[in-house]
This record gives sequence, structure tokens and C-alpha cells, in this order.
Amino acid sequence: MSTDNNSAGSGSRSEIERYFEHYVRYLTLERGRSQNTIAAYSRDLRAYVDYLQSRGVDTPGRISASDVQSHVENLVGAATTVARKVSSIKNFHRYLLDEKVLTDDVTAALNPPALPARLPKALSVTEVQSLLDAVVGDEPPALRDRALLEFLYATGARISEALALTVDDILDDDVRCAPAVRLTGKGNKQRIVPVGSFARSALDAYLTRSRPALVSPRGKATASVFVGNRGGALSRQNAWLILRSAAERAHLTQALSPHTLRHSFATHVLAGGADIRVVQELLGHSSVSTTQIYTKVTIDTLREVYQSAHPRAR
Repeated sequence: MSTDNNSAGSGSRSEIERYFEHYVRYLTLERGRSQNTIAAYSRDLRAYVDYLQSRGVDTPGRISASDVQSHVENLVGAATTVARKVSSIKNFHRYLLDEKVLTDDVTAALNPPALPARLPKALSVTEVQSLLDAVVGDEPPALRDRALLEFLYATGARISEALALTVDDILDDDVRCAPAVRLTGKGNKQRIVPVGSFARSALDAYLTRSRPALVSPRGKATASVFVGNRGGALSRQNAWLILRSAAERAHLTQALSPHTLRHSFATHVLAGGADIRVVQELLGHSSVSTTQIYTKVTIDTLREVYQSAHPRAR
């Protein structure tokens, strides 16, 4: 093919190498994927391209379904890792189709391995209370830390949504029947979520007594609600450190992440009798099937209570 000749004239890169490089640039410049995502895709596809070339396949048009299947059968690692690698390959082929490099999708019948159902890890109500009570003090950082943790548990927000929250996203009481915030989730989809009295009290204390002290001395203007000690927007890493520090003071030994409070929010609200469709809306899930995993947690909790309380359950 003429493309092979061009490739030979431009160095040792094959045609499939060039399209691999084009795809990585496409993810970076046009899709705006994160560095971590691009790095993972690059590793996955680097191994895929190397495998194809070891079989003498150096142009996209020569890739067969058996080439793809053979590579996938040789993949090792956890099911989630293999699933990601399969997804990387399928997305690469979809890109080649969109670019009219290929006319047939040889990965169409390729399915990632089935992933085991993973139940969210949720804290008990008592553990959440211990976590929140572990953040005390009137110093600006302490008021911020308490407000952040109260906010995450009260709203079920993703940490990215909490850190992206601006002062304009906090809705006044006269706008809604109860204090609420506007959260921007995946795909820039917005939703209104109410804020309970404890979280609103902590948030008010932070906004009036803490945030101005953190921002003003540094002279940095930011619309972010949660700011760091230097006045800029609070980073994800610092949010993790805030949670970890509170967990240590509360003597909580299990591994926690900001998402743990989101899981706890959903589990506790469902256990309290909320309709699953309401919880779906609060969490910002596009499909109720994503929310249904929390019902399993609630059923397990009910089963434990039943077995411990009913005289003829054991």
C-alpha cells in the first residue's frame, strides 16, 4: 500500500503507529481527557499495537477479529483492568471508523469481562457522627473542614462537584422552599439538592467567619466555595487529607475516601424510606440501575437486624 511506503520513508514508524499517535493527540487536544486517562489509554494501546506488529500487522486495514481476540485472551490482571484495556481497544477502533480509516469494526463482538458486583462501603450513622464531631475549633481551617464534611454527607455530592461549587451555586432561602445548592455533575448536568440544617449551619459559619480570612490576606479572587489555606480553590488532594485527618481523630480504621460519604448518604436516605427515584435525582445518576446497588446495602442491613432481633430467625 502507498501508506506503507510513506511510513517507510518517514522512519521506522508503521502506519498503525502513526494512527496510534494521532489518537493520543485527539484524546488530549479534542476530547480534553485527563492526564491519568490518557496515560492509561496509551499504555493499553501501546501493548495492543506492539502485539499486532509482532504478528506482522502494521496497518489498521489488516487487523482481523482473530488478531483482536488473540490479544484480549492474553491480557492479564484484575477484571476491572482487563475491562479497561478492552474498552481502550474498542474506543481506538471507533476512532478509526469515525476517521474513515476503517469501514468495518472488528471489535464489534468484543465484550469486556463481566465485573463482580461491588457494594459501596458505607459508614454507619454513628460512625458518620463520630467523623463530623472529630472536626472542632473556631480556626478558619477547622470551620472549613467541618463545613466540607457536613456538606458531602448532607448532599451526597461527588468530591469534584463540591470542589467546583461556587458562591453563586448556594441558593438563598427565598429562592427555594428550603436551603439548597446547585451541583454540576457529569456531562455538565446540573441538579438542585437540598441542604440540611446541620450542614447549612456549618456552611454559614465557614462562609462568614472562615472563608474571608482564608482568601483576603492572599489577595486571590476565587468564586470557589471551598478554598485552601493559601486562598485558592481547595484541591482534591487536600480534601482527601481533611477526611483522613478527621477519620484518624475519630478512630475510624477502615479505608475512607470522600466518596464514602456519598455512599453513606445514599444508604442512609434509602434506609430512612426515601424512594429510589428520589435518591437517583439527588445523586445525579442518569440511570436508576446505578442507584439500585444501594438497595442491596439496605437489604443486607435489614437482614442483619432481622437475624439479630427475631427470636426464630437464627
